[in-house]
Amino acid sequence: MFTLLNRVCPLLLLIACASPTFGQDSELRHEPGYNGIWFTLGQFGEYGDKYSGGLGTYTAKHRPIALYSEKADKTFFTYGGSKDCERYLLIMVGAYDHATGKVSRPLVVHDKNGVDDPHDNASIAMDDDGHLWIFVSGRGRSRPGFIYKSRNPHSIEGFEQVREAELTYPQPWWIAGKGFMHCFTKYTKGRELYWSTSPDGIIWSNDTRLAGMGGHYQASALRDDGMVATAFNMHPGGTVDKRTNLYYVQTNNMGKTWTTVTGETIKPPITDKAHKSLIRDFQAEGRLVYMKDLDFDEAGNPVILIVTSSHHMPGPQGDPRTWMIVRWDGTQWIYHEVTNSTHNYDMGQLWLESDELWRIYGPTEPGPQPWGAGGEVALWESTDKGATWSKVKQLTCKSPLNHSYVRRPTNAHPDFFAFWADGNTYTKSPSRLYFSNRAGDAVFQLPTEMNEDWETPVPMTWPCN
Repeated sequence: MFTLLNRVCPLLLLIACASPTFGQDSELRHEPGYNGIWFTLGQFGEYGDKYSGGLGTYTAKHRPIALYSEKADKTFFTYGGSKDCERYLLIMVGAYDHATGKVSRPLVVHDKNGVDDPHDNASIAMDDDGHLWIFVSGRGRSRPGFIYKSRNPHSIEGFEQVREAELTYPQPWWIAGKGFMHCFTKYTKGRELYWSTSPDGIIWSNDTRLAGMGGHYQASALRDDGMVATAFNMHPGGTVDKRTNLYYVQTNNMGKTWTTVTGETIKPPITDKAHKSLIRDFQAEGRLVYMKDLDFDEAGNPVILIVTSSHHMPGPQGDPRTWMIVRWDGTQWIYHEVTNSTHNYDMGQLWLESDELWRIYGPTEPGPQPWGAGGEVALWESTDKGATWSKVKQLTCKSPLNHSYVRRPTNAHPDFFAFWADGNTYTKSPSRLYFSNRAGDAVFQLPTEMNEDWETPVPMTWPCN
């Protein structure tokens, strides 16, 4: 039997309304180019590591990690960088200028001081005045998280630390005229879901628990009218390898009240696995649930993207690994299969452009490291609200490394429409960062070495495009 073991190289409080740590500058330090963090979880089986590779745009629970500002005509993004291409995590920020077609020299917002784990990656937000906010994830209860604010609007040249707090998997949503609604995780009794609000990013409300059924992973999203929703799974007995089920709740008043999709009021925290917010009991079906994305259709109804499988480790024992759309049509939840891929951590997202065009960009195609996380990136389209899907283009092919964690910028510009990284899933390797245009016929690599403050990304020419 084919195994990867011979080929794998194992490698070695948030306090409400308290005075924050304010005014500390991040060191204004640029890196010479764009190099992502490489990581291994180190949990090996017959078919290799549970997940590993280039994880600069990891995780699905850090959201958003890129956004487009029409006023600045720039796409701003954060990613997990590496120091000297080693396993040393730097929280980075960059900007792509759509007027010039050039990308900035990347800036170090936060040096993780020897941490090599991209679970500590960051998320990004922008307030009404155009200031950028970087929410740096902590890990568990041992490593704190940090919040940074840009010194100037629409600029990455200078950040100040405004808070140190217990927060993991940050998902900050700035609601115009109101402030932040922040959905995040605390390791209280497993990975439990919390939220907190702030009118200005400086003074924060109490952390309030949303769900605690042994643990959860979530994908939250902001609707145009200011409603924040979250879809999440549960971890039976606190075991992440048994993640299953699918839930959905929403709030239209900054967390003062929460409701189900039908508008029925609920009272957090959710502690019953049979709670009225349950969409589908995948546990009874023997299926694991991996959260990928949440967005809204033209009517404002939620559309969720998940991958389901039957085993937490890589290899054929988990097949089929099915990409599934779960959408609310106004009266009921409807399920559609998109495709199958080879790994639980194959990660893409939704681009719901209109009722006539839904898109998924993701590493659905087998890559050069079989059974590893990621693969080759493809573009899928649906013209019937997710009922049927067609692979219309393959963006990468015959790559030396697996591509992984394809992300959607908020308010994505057609020229910087999808953002991801690559890396070898068998052994430590360099990791590069990429973006594609909306059509998927132009893919660019961010320069790994830069001699100027702004340089043109490198166009990629794969035989498939």
